[in-house]
Amino acid sequence: METTLLHALTVFMGFFAIMNPIANVPIFISLTSDDDEETTAAVALRSLIISFLIVTLFSIAGKVIFELFGLTLPAFRITGGLLVFLIGFHMLQGNPSSVHHPSEEDSQKSREAELGVAVSPLAVPILAGPGTIATAMNFSATGGLVEMLVTIAVFALLCVLTYACFVFGGKFVAYIGASALGAITRMMGLILAVIGTQMVIEGLHGTFKLAG
Repeated sequence: METTLLHALTVFMGFFAIMNPIANVPIFISLTSDDDEETTAAVALRSLIISFLIVTLFSIAGKVIFELFGLTLPAFRITGGLLVFLIGFHMLQGNPSSVHHPSEEDSQKSREAELGVAVSPLAVPILAGPGTIATAMNFSATGGLVEMLVTIAVFALLCVLTYACFVFGGKFVAYIGASALGAITRMMGLILAVIGTQMVIEGLHGTFKLAG
C-alpha cells in the first residue's frame, strides 16, 4: 500500500512539473483571448481529453512498443531522462523549451480556427508532448498492472486540475502576479531536472546490469 502511494505521489509530481498547468495558463489565455466563456471551456475540455487519450495509449502500449522496435527500458530511461532534464533546464533559465511550447508558426496556425488550438498546440506539444509521453511510458513500464493503472488515474486527476486552471486562469494570473508565476515555473523546472537526472541514473544502472 505504501509503495503504491509513493508511486502515485511520484507520478503526480512528475506529471505536474512537466505539464505545469499553472505556468501554461498564460499560454491558454493568449490562445483563447478572443473566445467567449463557452468556447474557452470547450477548448480546454477537448485539449485535455486528447492529451489523456494520448498518454493512456502510450502508458498501455509502452512495453509493446519496446518489443516491436527492439528497445530496452534502460535506453528509453536515459533518452527520456535527458529530454525531461532539458525541459526542466530551460524552465529554470526562464526560457521556453522548443519541445514544451509551441513555435510561432504553430501559434499562428492555431488561431485560424477557434477549436483548433485544442489539438495543436495545446494537446500537442504543450500538454502531451514528448516529455509527458516519455514520463508516462517510464512510470508504466517500471511496474505491473497496478503501477500502470495508477499512472493513468493520476494523469486523469491532473487533467481535471489543469481544466480548472485553464477555465479560471485569468483570475488566478491576475491574483498571483507575473513574478510569482515566474518563481513557480522555475520551481517546476528544478523538479523536472531532478526527475530527468534520476531517470538517467536508473537507465545507466540498468545498462550496466544488463551488460554484466
